[in-house]
Amino acid sequence: MTKLKFVHQNKQLDSGVTLIQDVSSKNAPLKYAGVKLLQLQKGAVYSEKLGKTEVCVVALSGKITVKEGDNQFDNIGTRESVFDKKPTDSVYISNDHDYQVTAKSDVAEIALCYAPSNKQLPTKLITAADNTIEHRGNHSIKRYVQNILPEDNPAANSLLIVEVYTDGGNFSSYPPHRHDHDNLPEESSLEEIYLHKITPKQGFVFHRVYTDDRSLDETMSVENNDVVVVPKGYHPVGVPDGYNSYYLNVMAGPVRIWRFHNDPDHEWIWDRK
Repeated sequence: MTKLKFVHQNKQLDSGVTLIQDVSSKNAPLKYAGVKLLQLQKGAVYSEKLGKTEVCVVALSGKITVKEGDNQFDNIGTRESVFDKKPTDSVYISNDHDYQVTAKSDVAEIALCYAPSNKQLPTKLITAADNTIEHRGNHSIKRYVQNILPEDNPAANSLLIVEVYTDGGNFSSYPPHRHDHDNLPEESSLEEIYLHKITPKQGFVFHRVYTDDRSLDETMSVENNDVVVVPKGYHPVGVPDGYNSYYLNVMAGPVRIWRFHNDPDHEWIWDRK
């Protein structure tokens, strides 16, 4: 069976640096997308040397300083929790660079979002004000979206990054849609990673991944800080009543365009008045 769910871990990398998730082509059915989730105590430093990979450092919560070469962005980050439900700051760094992240608050949590890259682009601070906001859906498929690296932002070579909030009793990534066919302009081929957070923390959501022929068809109970990867197929998320959902989406593929195809059996749901 293809492994799609990655349960959160707590691995000490260095003094004050805890690795919660590390998902990439090395341990998942992915070719393009990857993510790490790290928690840093105040003053702790995480350093990394990039090969042919770009990264976007997302300040999920707390304050951080990001340094790459002569570029330094001090005390960035806007929220104490992702569930403050407001945009945050991020830093894009392209391939063949070294960088470091230092925690400036008592605790800081960062997501490192990766994709292949061969063309160097400028290191760039993506401020909270740069994020675009969307309200999607109606009835019980409402969600609130904060775009960090949408396709109309040319800062990255491959990465597409978005934050999505879904209230309890609602479905997200719904009606079920896919983006695994290289069939532009109708559909693009993009892998996707979901980094899930839930409040209250003891909650869970349901995440299904399935293909038209059901050669891949898995429904998972997903808890706080778990990751689900979508190498192909439709991928709806259901949030039980009493709990609210956040997920960070990391997408990447051969072309940096997001075009999706709804499951024809369920597309009628989108058109309800």
